[in-house]
Amino acid sequence: MNKKVYPWVVVALLWGVALLNYMDRQMLSTMQEAMKADIVELCRAEAFGALMAVFLWVYGLVSPFAGIIGDRVSRKWVVVGSLLVWSGVTFVMGYATSFEQLYWLRAIMGVSEALYIPSGLSLIADWHTGKSRSLAVGIHMTGLYTGQAIGGFGAIVASSFSWQSTFHAFGGIGIAYALLLVVCLKDNPEQQTKAHTVTGADGKGLRNAFRGMGVVLSTWAFWVLLFYFAAPSLPGWAVRNWLPTLFSQSLSIPMESAGPLSTITIAASSFAGVILGGIVSDRWSQHNVRGRVYTSAIGLALTIPALVLIGLGHSVVAVVGAGLCFGVGYGMFDANNMPILCQIVSSKYRATAYGIMNMTGVFAGAAVTQVLGKWSDSGNLGLGFALLGCIVTLALVTQLCFLRPEHDTLD
Repeated sequence: MNKKVYPWVVVALLWGVALLNYMDRQMLSTMQEAMKADIVELCRAEAFGALMAVFLWVYGLVSPFAGIIGDRVSRKWVVVGSLLVWSGVTFVMGYATSFEQLYWLRAIMGVSEALYIPSGLSLIADWHTGKSRSLAVGIHMTGLYTGQAIGGFGAIVASSFSWQSTFHAFGGIGIAYALLLVVCLKDNPEQQTKAHTVTGADGKGLRNAFRGMGVVLSTWAFWVLLFYFAAPSLPGWAVRNWLPTLFSQSLSIPMESAGPLSTITIAASSFAGVILGGIVSDRWSQHNVRGRVYTSAIGLALTIPALVLIGLGHSVVAVVGAGLCFGVGYGMFDANNMPILCQIVSSKYRATAYGIMNMTGVFAGAAVTQVLGKWSDSGNLGLGFALLGCIVTLALVTQLCFLRPEHDTLD
């Protein structure tokens, strides 16, 4: 296939994987009400928060190793295997009859989904040069937001059929899509790092596998990016896991309405944000090496007042308007994380670096998910959202003061 066309085919194929990635994990947050009748433990918000958090803790623990794997073996097969396993787990969740079964299945899903993002984004970076990198990553991110929005309809689908059938249907779709990727998805032979076995007879393979982690962690600029990535992950995960509940409480509407309203609000605005952020960043970086950093900073700045209004607003105009502002800003931020990483970390270690970033961001998300579960039970969920804006402000100041890349891409 034409070398100018296939990089965008890769984006299109991975867009579908991204959609399934977030759709499968998001469905549970909106089907809580439908599942309560069969699994009574879900009646407590704290128990539901623990169920959502176990996914994040496992996802975070596995992420660095997922990155190492993505730098050592075929990224295509990491993507395919990841999708196949989490789709199978989604299918099996339809047979769950207890909280314990759901808990362990969410943990397994955390393992399989962690494998995708480092390899998927690195595969896009392999196929796209600096001139199209932010836009390519941004388009891919719209798949995540679309999946999040579709997952928001889980309550409606579950009420029309059953929550069990919903899991079965979407799990089956993912399994079929994984088979399609086997045929259509390819690694870039010019950029793919040489595959090595993780272990060898003399242990050298294992030492080499962790060498990339040492290289990444010895890069000072990476630590700045790590904090800048992790701090906004707190409101990012809070929005994904608790925004439907907050909309329901703040606007006094049922979850069947709050779920779609909240997820579509964030998904649609984030969709616009990543495209805008990708285009602006790619053009700005051609004239100023910090163009991607500045574009990301503008987006993050938009989320700060949005978090205050999301948390403290009680009218449809205020809450939905704030949600739209948050989505645009977070989308601009999201589109530029991997492109900024490419400015400070070699292509040999990008998946490893992003895996470490994913771990840190997800651990922050897991903590805030459980904390907000307790705050929800005490009626303070909105205040928790508003306070997250302070942490984002600190991250923004740190990024502008200390993150100063010297190249647009480091190969």
